[in-house]
Amino acid sequence: MTAAGVVAAVLLLAVAAYTCAGGTDYGAGFWDLTAGGAERGKRPRWLIDHAMAPVWEVNNVWLIFVLVIMWTGFPEFFQTVFSSMWLPLALAVIGIVLRGAGFALRKPTRRIAGRRVYGAVFAIASLLTPFFLGAAAGGIASGRVGPGTEPTAHAWFNPTSVFFGLLAVVGTALLGAVFLAADAVRYEAPDLHAYFRRRALATLAAFAVLGAVTLVVAHADAPHLWHGLTHGAGLALLVLAVLATLVTAWLLLRTSGAWSRPAAVVLMASAVIAWGVAQRPYLIPGRLTVAEAAGAPSTLHWLLIVTVVAAVLVFPAVAFLYRLDTRGTLEPLTDADLRRGGDPEPGA
Repeated sequence: MTAAGVVAAVLLLAVAAYTCAGGTDYGAGFWDLTAGGAERGKRPRWLIDHAMAPVWEVNNVWLIFVLVIMWTGFPEFFQTVFSSMWLPLALAVIGIVLRGAGFALRKPTRRIAGRRVYGAVFAIASLLTPFFLGAAAGGIASGRVGPGTEPTAHAWFNPTSVFFGLLAVVGTALLGAVFLAADAVRYEAPDLHAYFRRRALATLAAFAVLGAVTLVVAHADAPHLWHGLTHGAGLALLVLAVLATLVTAWLLLRTSGAWSRPAAVVLMASAVIAWGVAQRPYLIPGRLTVAEAAGAPSTLHWLLIVTVVAAVLVFPAVAFLYRLDTRGTLEPLTDADLRRGGDPEPGA
């Protein structure tokens, strides 16, 4: 495999990592939006706040990594995507900023009206951001953008883009529900475990149906993608995604729901990687190959070196943080902790 091919594989893995890690956070925001009124949604939102607090910021590391690889390793691809689909990507960036601000400011705000405003910003942005990111991905997958393409709505608002956007929303909701159901067990909240487990099963079914419909749409609207997903490695990864769907459903139907999180991650990661593999040898089907979009060979070699350094120094730390969080070692400060501040412990 050439250096450009290796960098493209790293880019695809980074996109899959952001889909799974960042998608879980977006999914939590989806369930925050649909939790109901203040009283009805109080306990689901309490779990969302406590489950997200330790790690929600670190998930954007994967997005930064994706952007760095894109503009350094494939500058023409970066320019093409961000110039022809600047509107949905700009809206996605605004959504990322607003959802972070809404989540960070909601809890310390004391006035009920203020908390509702910040909560609404967080929840709505969590719904719209994955849709616009998915719509942009659909524009790439259907080959509607290319070098010199003028920015038009048709590039990102077409059948493939719409279904990719809906898949992104439902997929993130699935990840959010699965992880929150597991977090409810950790917080010893059986009512919330049942609450989110039911929603995880419902969104899993919706994701499976929507995925099948998207595949049918791709047959006519994105023929290169369709061919890649029904032959060779793309088909194998698609079969893996189907098997992961069945395993996830079986695990969620069990009382404990143990191991449902890894199964859901395998499902989402295999679906994203199947999309990337199906496009080979293109970054944009029919318009721009990996070799055509690649930067200078020296740049690619240095990028691979930096990636190895990051894999050694950064990725283990991020993985360790995730492990601490999923095992319940990390807990956010409570209001009582904040009021107590630096006061010494009794008897100290």
